[in-house]
Amino acid sequence: MSGLEAIVGAGLAPYLALILFGFLPSEIWRVLGVVLSRGLDERSEILVFVRAVATTLLAAVVAKLLVFPSGALALVPLAARLGAVAFGLGAFYLARRSLVAGVLAGEVFLVAAATIALDAP
Repeated sequence: MSGLEAIVGAGLAPYLALILFGFLPSEIWRVLGVVLSRGLDERSEILVFVRAVATTLLAAVVAKLLVFPSGALALVPLAARLGAVAFGLGAFYLARRSLVAGVLAGEVFLVAAATIALDAP
């Protein structure tokens, strides 16, 4: 039995497909971006524009998830979702702009609020 047959036989084919078709194509572009961006001034107009567009897209995705959620998040009341964002932002600034602290605090608030809201009669 060859190595590939062993992988497929072990039920690892979905993971192999994920790596080949999901991870590697995007990773190639990341590496290429790092190589091509060497020597660029991070305050140049083009990079300021790119950063602004990326920030705007991220804000739009977060707003869409807050206002029009899908799946299990749709069961959580809007007030709880907005409260989680506010709580996470507060923790972010209280922890000296720590992204990890903000995300964890927001997640903990969201899970607690969802648990309370879904358990309420």
